[in-house]
Amino acid sequence: MKKIKSMSQVELAAYVQDSLQEEGIQVVLSGGSAVSFYSSNKYVSKDLDLINTSFSRRSKIKAVMERLGFHEQGRYFIHPETTFFIEFPDGPLSVGEEPVKEISEFQLSTGTLRVLSPTDCVKDRLCAYYFWNDLQGLEQAVLVAKNRQVDLKEIKRWSRVEEKEKEFNSFRKKLAI
Repeated sequence: MKKIKSMSQVELAAYVQDSLQEEGIQVVLSGGSAVSFYSSNKYVSKDLDLINTSFSRRSKIKAVMERLGFHEQGRYFIHPETTFFIEFPDGPLSVGEEPVKEISEFQLSTGTLRVLSPTDCVKDRLCAYYFWNDLQGLEQAVLVAKNRQVDLKEIKRWSRVEEKEKEFNSFRKKLAI
C-alpha cells in the first residue's frame, strides 16, 4: 500500500473512504476537492470534504481516523505526512433543496473514490454563487463544466427550481467565453 505522504488528494480520499466503509461509514467527496479532481487540479484545494451520508457518530469516524494516524484539530482531521486536511460535514447529501442524484465511483490504487457526479459538482459550486454571490464558486462550476461532460439541461432545470434562472444565464455566458 502506498504511504500517505505519497498519496494525491483523491488517492487519500479513496483510502479514507474505504477505511470508513469497512466500519459501515458512508462518505462522499464534495466541495473544492471534487472540483480539483474534475479539473485535473486546475483548481487546488487542500481540504477534503467527505460528506457523512450515513449520519455516523463523530466518535466512530474519529476512531477510524485515529487508527489511520490522523488527529482531530477543531473540525478537521490532520495527518503529519500530508498537507491535506479532512472534514466530515453531516448529510444529507444535497445541492440546494434537492438530494444528489448520482454518485460517481472511480477505482484507484488506494481504494474506491466516491464523488459527486460532474453535474452535481457543478450544482454544488453554483449553490455558493447562487446563494452567497461567491464568484469563486461560479468560476469553479465553469471549470468543471469545461473539463467534464455535464448535463446542462439538468442544471438549467435545477436552477429554475432554485429560482436562480438569471444566475444560471450568467453561468451559461461564462461557459461560452
